[in-house]
Amino acid sequence: MSSTNNISLEEIFSSLGRLFEGVSIEKIDQRQYKIITQPEKTIPVLEFLKEKGYSHLSILTCVDWIEEKKFELVYILFNWGNGVTLLVSTYVDRDNPVFYTVKHIWPTAEYYERDVHEFFGVKFEGNENCEKPLILELWNDLPPLRKDFDPLEYSKKHYPDREYEKDAIHEARIIRGDVRGEIDG
Repeated sequence: MSSTNNISLEEIFSSLGRLFEGVSIEKIDQRQYKIITQPEKTIPVLEFLKEKGYSHLSILTCVDWIEEKKFELVYILFNWGNGVTLLVSTYVDRDNPVFYTVKHIWPTAEYYERDVHEFFGVKFEGNENCEKPLILELWNDLPPLRKDFDPLEYSKKHYPDREYEKDAIHEARIIRGDVRGEIDG
């Protein structure tokens, strides 16, 4: 395997297993691995990996596992030295989705956390801007990427149905060119 800061992936994974009991590692492909950890070990694991060369937080995202009543938080880390991507994954309770900020490790995480909060409802303790709207300024409904959000119901509630009547005479005039002036100018 590749080395990073003169440390091989085998050594990093071995240290992870030794330092953080219960962490599991799955190989996705030659340059991508998934690390699954308990919530209380996630931040120490992320700090450890940053020290080992995984300095780039590509994104923080969330997966809604509605049937299991959990959200999966996925931190995607990249190492520029070896080109290997690590997906660090943990689970939080869907009914009380609270986790801790990692903006002290990666300042850009503030915006990813705001995004996950806005679209899934996960709150990140320690991120004082977490609940500040990022994209959905006037949103007042269930977070829209939760699997139990119904976009059709939302649309019907917020936007009235409109009836459209076809005006065949007006359309014929447009085709014939009689109303060109109205369209052009």
